[in-house]
Amino acid sequence: MDLTVGPNAFFWTAEQQTELYAALETAPVDRVVLGEWVCSKRLPFYQDQIPHWISGLMEAGKQISLTSLALITLKRERKATAELLEMGVEVEVNDLTALAYIPAETPFSVGPLINVYNEGTLIWLAERGAKRICLPPELPLDSVRTLCKVAKDHGVIIEMWGHGRIPLAISGRCYHARLHGRTKDNCQFACEADPDGLDVQTLEGTPFLTMNGVQTLSDTYACAAHQLPLLREAGVGALRLSPQSVGFVDLCQSYRQLIDGKLTPDALTRTLQGIVPAQRLSDGFLTGQRGVDWSGSTSHI
Repeated sequence: MDLTVGPNAFFWTAEQQTELYAALETAPVDRVVLGEWVCSKRLPFYQDQIPHWISGLMEAGKQISLTSLALITLKRERKATAELLEMGVEVEVNDLTALAYIPAETPFSVGPLINVYNEGTLIWLAERGAKRICLPPELPLDSVRTLCKVAKDHGVIIEMWGHGRIPLAISGRCYHARLHGRTKDNCQFACEADPDGLDVQTLEGTPFLTMNGVQTLSDTYACAAHQLPLLREAGVGALRLSPQSVGFVDLCQSYRQLIDGKLTPDALTRTLQGIVPAQRLSDGFLTGQRGVDWSGSTSHI
């Protein structure tokens, strides 16, 4: 089973991202997705570094994809999407409008923000050129099994969300800007202060969601550790790990050990807790009654 590093969801400096991708050159991951998928206003801060990241990672033997935005609305966003193919690497589609800029004969991958909920959608994407699909994190295991069978018949690799806060929604409005009394056009990049998103609680003080500019994420970090045997049996070919600001390379190494049978799920959970002590884990979308449910020991969360 492969490991994919998904696109960074948060607003980090170019230096922070350069440090991450340099470290990933020697990390035990197979594929890295680069680029901006949340807010196009962030892209100019690091856009000129992307070719260098691509070069270094490819020289290290990693497969590379460039993500589209999750919500393409402005003329400059359409232009940037059309230019993705010019980078010479595979494009990962996270907004179906990006397909308008990908020729029919060109292979591409599909990110978790595309609603691949049934066999018909998967077959349509495969016939359009999709070679890899990261299924939406909210799918139950029975649906994953069904889609994996269809994907195998059409030569498509299925990827599942392995670790990280789950992307739940994308909006035309910026929550960070509004929190600071600013408009979206004058946000002053308030999201930069929260490198892993801003925790949101209910009026009763219960952890609820995470705010990331125009994006809503889960409060918990999805963790596929205890579901790995079921995912492997279902036919899943890769796990996706979402970048976080602390200990991410160690996290990647731990998941590689888990996949290789050198680390147990409970041992992985303890490692994750050591990296970020306050991190709450969940895996309920696959086999639980609620997405926030966790099948591991509560002593680790």
